[in-house]
Amino acid sequence: MRIVIKIGTSTLAHQTGHLNIRRVEEICKVISDVKNAGHQVILVSSGAIGMGIGKLGLPGRPDDIPTKQASAAVGQCELMYTYDKLFSEYNHTVGQLLITGADIENEVRHTNFSNTINRLIQLDAIPIINENDTVATDEIVIGDNDTLAAIVAKSVSADLLIVMSDIDGLYTADPHKDLNATLIHTVTAVDDRISALAGTNGTKLGTGGMITKLKAAKICMDSGCDMVITNGENPLNIYDILDNKPIGTRFIAKAD
Repeated sequence: MRIVIKIGTSTLAHQTGHLNIRRVEEICKVISDVKNAGHQVILVSSGAIGMGIGKLGLPGRPDDIPTKQASAAVGQCELMYTYDKLFSEYNHTVGQLLITGADIENEVRHTNFSNTINRLIQLDAIPIINENDTVATDEIVIGDNDTLAAIVAKSVSADLLIVMSDIDGLYTADPHKDLNATLIHTVTAVDDRISALAGTNGTKLGTGGMITKLKAAKICMDSGCDMVITNGENPLNIYDILDNKPIGTRFIAKAD
């Protein structure tokens, strides 16, 4: 299988913005094992701005673009150093791709972007993709890595997108507010009823939320790719998802 795995900021970092070392080590171990089993893996990783905030000692997520870009520049270095070090322990090579909205919208640049990912996979490397927050502005921003991951999955004809987040999946109501909320294990269409279940806010350090995940699910489903939302607190969930166990919420792709 060709699998895209999106890791959210809340999975990578503590609330302080500093790296959650134990969890990231386990994620890299599981992904390395999945790759050893013969699967092709592409990683879409959030966390650059959040980690930069922690390393720079800022009090919270900045509102102005220059500080966001500066935080991304610092955090991206730490993020890729960490991935390179951990994956190297399992004899896997990583390659970094930083893109903007223009790389998606422009046909030539989008083709080049897709070709690079495919070539990295052919060379047995793990592509690690993030939005280029150091240069992105309102005109060229993608906005969130849920959408980016879905675009990547569509671009490389992935079989599955796994979104690792801070929630188990899509619920019938907000589980933080409603004790009767139940997890929805399978979704076959992102219709008005499903869309109405989305909340409004992501985490303090991240930019996503259920709204962006449902948008990503629709992109995937329309392109023939399943998507699963799972809680990133337990990286071992990846194994169960690949075994088709009822973990998180699975959005079933439309049949051809």
